[in-house]
Amino acid sequence: MEKVDVRGLSCPMPVIRVKKLIDKGSKEINVVGTSQVSKENVSKLAASNGFALKIIRDGKDEWEVELSK
Repeated sequence: MEKVDVRGLSCPMPVIRVKKLIDKGSKEINVVGTSQVSKENVSKLAASNGFALKIIRDGKDEWEVELSK
């Protein structure tokens, strides 16, 4: 599983980092971040690329999701 830490980054950087892994052929990606907007945008990217989204942690200050295909 690929791991991406996008804490403290604002869009579009989190989406770009996840998109690079998707384009590279990754089938399982763990993403940790802090921005709720980034979480929403990463979720939309995952859905548009056929990935299932599993929320591991969804706190006020930090979130973690797993994308799998």
